[in-house]
Amino acid sequence: MLLLSLCVTQQLYAQEADDHNVAQLPTIKVEATHTDTSYLQTPASVFRVDAPQQQNSLGVNLTEVLQGVPSVQLNNRENYAQDLQLSMRGFGARSTFGVRGIRLYVDGIPATMPDGQGQTSNIDLHSLDHLEVLTGPFSSLYGNSSGGVVMATTKEGKGPDSITMGYAGGSDQRSSSSLILQGGAKHDNEPSYVVSSSYFDTNGYRDHSAADKVLNNAKLTWNLTDGSKINWVTNYVKIHAQDPQGLSYQQWQQNPKQMNDAQNIYNVRKDIQQTQTGITWSKPINDHNELYAMAYVGNRQVTQYQSIPNTAQLNKNHAGGVIDFSRNYYGADFRWTGKELLPNTTVNVGLALDAMDEDRKGYENFTMVSGKPSYGVKGNLRRDEDNTLWNADPYMQASWQFLPTWRLDTGVRYSNVHYKSKDHFLSNGDDSGKTEYSKTLPSAALSWQIQPDLLAYISYTKGFETPTFTEMAYRTDGGTGFNFDLRPSSSDNYELGLKSNNVLGNFTLALFQSKTQNDIVSAGSSNGRSTFRNADKTLREGVEVSWNKKLWKDLTAQASYSYLDAKFDSNTSAIYDQKTGKLVANAINKDAYIPGIAKNQAYLGLGWKPEQGLYGGVDVHYMDKIFADDQNTSIAPSYTTTALNVGYSWKMKDWAFNTYARVDNLFDKKYIGSVIVNDSNGRYFEPAEGRNWSAGLSITKQF
Repeated sequence: MLLLSLCVTQQLYAQEADDHNVAQLPTIKVEATHTDTSYLQTPASVFRVDAPQQQNSLGVNLTEVLQGVPSVQLNNRENYAQDLQLSMRGFGARSTFGVRGIRLYVDGIPATMPDGQGQTSNIDLHSLDHLEVLTGPFSSLYGNSSGGVVMATTKEGKGPDSITMGYAGGSDQRSSSSLILQGGAKHDNEPSYVVSSSYFDTNGYRDHSAADKVLNNAKLTWNLTDGSKINWVTNYVKIHAQDPQGLSYQQWQQNPKQMNDAQNIYNVRKDIQQTQTGITWSKPINDHNELYAMAYVGNRQVTQYQSIPNTAQLNKNHAGGVIDFSRNYYGADFRWTGKELLPNTTVNVGLALDAMDEDRKGYENFTMVSGKPSYGVKGNLRRDEDNTLWNADPYMQASWQFLPTWRLDTGVRYSNVHYKSKDHFLSNGDDSGKTEYSKTLPSAALSWQIQPDLLAYISYTKGFETPTFTEMAYRTDGGTGFNFDLRPSSSDNYELGLKSNNVLGNFTLALFQSKTQNDIVSAGSSNGRSTFRNADKTLREGVEVSWNKKLWKDLTAQASYSYLDAKFDSNTSAIYDQKTGKLVANAINKDAYIPGIAKNQAYLGLGWKPEQGLYGGVDVHYMDKIFADDQNTSIAPSYTTTALNVGYSWKMKDWAFNTYARVDNLFDKKYIGSVIVNDSNGRYFEPAEGRNWSAGLSITKQF
């Protein structure tokens, strides 16, 4: 009994071989909710997406795998300097770069900082096993900024030692090469291993959008004789990317490939380097008790050159046009699980600890040479501060099967985030400061197993989201120092759901509502500065439907639809510069649509997926129009895209071969891939690529 999701690949489902023979697959348990239940029995909108059995894409962006999950909006900016744009049920849509409001985990290790700032760049698709996506109220169990959760799990080594070499190329001189070493444990208490290394580079779809990326991922797994399991994961990513920035609607219509500054005065670009390692350990003490522990440490370094006029930087309070920081982060999670301590109950009690220390500097993005500015180079120091963040979140969950077909799941987490900034650049005043945010987050879900293959549930949780350090970096009213007046948002989240798994297929239906107070929304972006403010009330209401079925032999079908009505639920006043009186952020009217969110999304996919031989698939994706500003005056039009892939996989003794070819945006639709919400210059739009192709070959040798 499995999740009723369009995206769950065929190997998850048991299917009748004929009228008298039914093949049963092992029940797969949900990892994200800690409830030790199958997908069908879990009272939450949780979806499992398996990595393809055979590679059918470049293996670079999460958009290649995470498709069609209802209410998940994952947009490729065609800009490797800014990462993908990810939102769930509208949470996270305000992000101008990276991921906000969504918790990300890779092999149990957080890819999100304590303030809710995250990135997808360290998810290795070449060694990916599966994703779990939690879109509903249960995500609040992860504390701050958990409007949704994405958990990526990489493969564990198995079988004989092997080496896989792969190469793929495509449009825009894209090139991806990979090497994977793997093997299962030879003896008791010895580790299995997977070591993956890949290199990607491209000239980019748009002018000044070239990028290259190195990604290494290593995973050792011990299944010890005492029943405990240890995973040790080490990850390294390095990216150099040019930034073409957003375009106005007129620029997009004229030439979507152009950058917004044709002369490329400031050579806008970004360099990222991140190294992290972490370990997870689980051990059953006996039939009723189990322990879990996780610890991690990492370092992230970023240097970003922005397109900010040197005249704007002459203001003594300006932080410059070059961002340069080094961030150390670390944390741990400890959890005890008790089963049947009381009849038909399971209890989880844990403590999550996370911290971040950041040395952040800002420089002018020009130097003076013979009395004239030379742009796009690091100049004088304009910002120097140490920032620290930490949280210590205790949490508890309980599940009680109080009747044969009725279960109550409850939880509570005390989420707290502590901010501190020490200013060392004192020539324009001391902007040091500190603050802390905290919230108790209860949750409850009541489920009814109407039939063995039919579940109904209703749930409620309290959500909580703090501003990130980056979002507090500048005040909306033009004042100096951090915007510590920016308040955290809180939400009341309700969901009514139905799940079924029968001869007609695997089906989910969810109705949801989120009422948010002090929602953190964009106040505008200008001269390289993005500012944020609170909207008193917002309201998100919607419906999600998904269906998946194995139609015949290796032919599968997947479909989903989501409707999301996301609006401001109160009037929000305009903001003016406290010194000049100039309008900084427009007023927002009640019932205006929240920008960055599509009201309707739909997905349909067909795939022929045998273990060997010819395989292929087609998928169609519809995205409704998206408003780009709070006043709903600028719109990214709706679009429909189609993708085709075909490949051939075969094995011969100790050798395995796989080759594929695919075409994305088959009908060469001209559309906008993502929007930069409330850009003050009207450059809201990041164009998507037209028709594009890729092809690849991989060879595996076992030893």
